[in-house]
Amino acid sequence: MGKRLTKILVANRGEIAVRVMRACRDVGITAVAVFSDADRTAYHVRMADEAYHIGPAPSSQSYLVFDKIIGVAKNCGAQAIHPGYGFLAENAAFAKRCADEGIIFIGPDADTIALLGDKLQARASALKAGLPVVPGGEFDMNNLSDALNKAKEIGYPVLIKAAAGGGGKGMRVVSSPDGFEESLGRASSEAESAFGDGRVYIEKYLPRPRHVEIQILCDRHGNGIYLGERECSIQRRHQKLIEESPSPMMTPELREKMGTAAVNIAKQTGYVGAGTVEFMVDDTDNSFYFLEVNTRLQVEHPVTELVTGVDLVKEQFAIAEGEKLWYRQEDIDLNGHAIECRICAEDPEQNFMPSTGVLKNYRIPAGPGVRVDSGVVIFSEVPIYYDPLIAKLIVWGKDRAEAINRTKRALEEYRVSGLKTTIGFCRAVMDNEAFVKGKLSTRFLEEEYPDNQYTPLTEAIMQQAALAVALDKFINERKISVGKKKEAQAQSGWVTYYRRGSLRDFGGSR
Repeated sequence: MGKRLTKILVANRGEIAVRVMRACRDVGITAVAVFSDADRTAYHVRMADEAYHIGPAPSSQSYLVFDKIIGVAKNCGAQAIHPGYGFLAENAAFAKRCADEGIIFIGPDADTIALLGDKLQARASALKAGLPVVPGGEFDMNNLSDALNKAKEIGYPVLIKAAAGGGGKGMRVVSSPDGFEESLGRASSEAESAFGDGRVYIEKYLPRPRHVEIQILCDRHGNGIYLGERECSIQRRHQKLIEESPSPMMTPELREKMGTAAVNIAKQTGYVGAGTVEFMVDDTDNSFYFLEVNTRLQVEHPVTELVTGVDLVKEQFAIAEGEKLWYRQEDIDLNGHAIECRICAEDPEQNFMPSTGVLKNYRIPAGPGVRVDSGVVIFSEVPIYYDPLIAKLIVWGKDRAEAINRTKRALEEYRVSGLKTTIGFCRAVMDNEAFVKGKLSTRFLEEEYPDNQYTPLTEAIMQQAALAVALDKFINERKISVGKKKEAQAQSGWVTYYRRGSLRDFGGSR
């Protein structure tokens, strides 16, 4: 066993920073926050035992600056850094910098991150580990005819994908040779802008696959297990919106095959920590194809926690301390069904465009089987600079039908005003016949909601909308500014109550 962790810096913001800090508190570890100008009064800052200012609002000047993050960690005596997801979570250079500075990076080693972060190298590793992959491959980036020949060999439609990234960036579907050159240029340019690497490759486009991923845990002693699967097929712009576990199409036999494949590629690449192996699945014949490995905690990890009883963040801590896995494969049982709805500050009826503002009203659901991982509270400001995810609703039921019904109830308990959210969209999906029957694919949105009309006119939703309008009118008529409310709350001790520790600038001054 290695050194016990007593202080961890969480190099992230929002709900994932809060989630990691809660795990720290569960095991008696001091949690350190960092924050930008835009996040000075953010919920994760109030939750931390210590908080340090690291710069202006743009992430390129704060959350992505190695020197500032490392400087805070050394200044406050943090032994480890948890990157959450996004920002520096899959940055091999940052993981190496941590190691060079004698700070534990809670995640895989830098070499593993670099290997699996490159989609072409990850694909090669998958083939070595015996995993099936989607037909495709790389080509000469400077030779258009080579690219066209590769696409013809694979067969249209094809998918052009960024070699160094994910999240839908640097990705284009091409149906014929006519639009190939333009799509290739745009994909490469977008990949260069997003990841600093313009390389792309081509895969066969699967028109209606399911997106199913396997959660893995691996320690430094050669042990690795899988913790069931997550269905992640409901997406917009190749980014997930609703996830569940187990997948409604899964069989015990297929789960074992996919789980074994996931552990095999982890061992092939020397993987350590929590990770996710993603697959495309054709549920007409249960064939599956390797997609990628996410070398970090996933946004949707709570559904796995609810059906397995395993706290994945605490397991990350234990693995970082050098401990052996506390679980064997035979210890992992899936109990019941869990669904996660991402509550994003977006307008679903306007193609999920971001919506910023101040939460004038914010009441979250509760009750049996309901968990909310939130990064905001009432009067929190949702800025333009970061990901629009503000909270996650995670619901458990003894079976899928109960989980769906509880999710409906929980979504109707939400009270939010001040900006648009995906709550109404998620509520509409819970009533969708295809969803209820488990007939899902990555084209779910475009097939089921081609006109971006989502919000169900249930009585509860209408009451919620009426309440939001009434509250806005009340605030405007009485000219009560949100800023004055914040000031009054700070004077009354409300902010102090949520901020357990100290709020400091990077240099250590108050």
